[in-house]
Amino acid sequence: MDFKFFAGSMGSVVGEKITRAIEQATAEKRAILIFSSSSGARMQEGMLSLMQMAKTCGALALHSEAKLPYISIFTHPTTGGVTASFATIGDINIAEPKCMIGFAGPRVVKETTHQDLPPGFQTAEFMLEHGLIDAIVPRRDLRRKLASLLNYTMPQK
Repeated sequence: MDFKFFAGSMGSVVGEKITRAIEQATAEKRAILIFSSSSGARMQEGMLSLMQMAKTCGALALHSEAKLPYISIFTHPTTGGVTASFATIGDINIAEPKCMIGFAGPRVVKETTHQDLPPGFQTAEFMLEHGLIDAIVPRRDLRRKLASLLNYTMPQK
């Protein structure tokens, strides 16, 4: 996902590419790793964009039924429909330090709930403490950590 293009939003093409990558990984009996950096669903596409949330999750369900691992990696920021769908359903969820993770931005949440937000709300550290993610891994250590996790989670031949 490229945050520099439409803030990494997920439209129909992005959803299709992610779904096809998952389907190919399933067919080839491989793990799937998805690095997310997104503002969410692409508003300009309306319902077509929102349908990608279910489409990607459906492909991941079939991947899971094949007993293959899915590792989701959150980068800064990961929000909106991407968080509400495929980003949060990994077998293992990893985040970079201090990245923002949430459905809506802190300002929107505060205006909607009319409550003060807890310190560190929507940071990777907050999400680790509350069980949404499994680990915080700095980018420089990510390759080694992913290799270790894949070695552990991939079915043995």
